[in-house]
Amino acid sequence: MEFLLLGFFTGLSLILALGAQNVYVIEQGLKRQYIFIVCIICSVSDFILIFFGIFLFEYFNDFFSNEIELIFNILLFFFLIYFIFTKIKANYRSVSFKINNEKYNLKNILFKTLAFTYLNPHVYSDTVFFLGNLSKNFELTDKYYFGIGASISSFIFFFSLGYLSKLMSNYLKSEKIWKIINYFIIIFMSLIALYVLSEIFNFY
Repeated sequence: MEFLLLGFFTGLSLILALGAQNVYVIEQGLKRQYIFIVCIICSVSDFILIFFGIFLFEYFNDFFSNEIELIFNILLFFFLIYFIFTKIKANYRSVSFKINNEKYNLKNILFKTLAFTYLNPHVYSDTVFFLGNLSKNFELTDKYYFGIGASISSFIFFFSLGYLSKLMSNYLKSEKIWKIINYFIIIFMSLIALYVLSEIFNFY
C-alpha cells in the first residue's frame, strides 16, 4: 500500500505544474468541448507512459537520447507556434457562446490532444524518465502498485481539471471575457514556446 501512495503523490506532484497540456484541458472544459475524450486521452496516455518507464527504463536507459529529445522539442515548438496563431486569429473573429448548439470537429480535437500529449518532452521526462528511474529497483509487485498509484493521480487530476472548468463555463459566456482568456493562453503558450526554443538552442 505504501508504494501505491508513493506513486499517487509522486505522480500528483509532477502533474500539478501548469503546462501547455493542462491549459489545453482547462480550455476544453470551459468550452464544454469533448471533455471526456480529452481527459481520457491524457489519462490513458499517462498510464501507458508510466508503465513503459517503470518496466523498460532499466533496459533502455539510453533509448531516449538527447537527439530524440531535440526532435520532440522542435516539433513541439512548431506546434505551439501554430496553436498561438490560431488563438490570435480567434480573437479577431466574433465568438459564439451557445455551447450546446455548436458542432465541433472531433478529428481536430483528437489531433490537438494527442499533439499536446505526445509532442511534449516534459511528459516523457516526468513519466518515462523520472518515474521509471525512481521505481527501477522496486520489487515487481511494488512496481505495479507504484504505477497504479501514479496513474490514479493522472486520472483524478485530468478529469477534475476538465470538469471543474466545465462548471465554471456558465460564468464565462461573455465574448469579452473569453477574449481575455484567449490573451492569457496566447501569452502563456508564447512563454512556453520561448522556453522550448531556449532548450533547442541549449542543445547546441
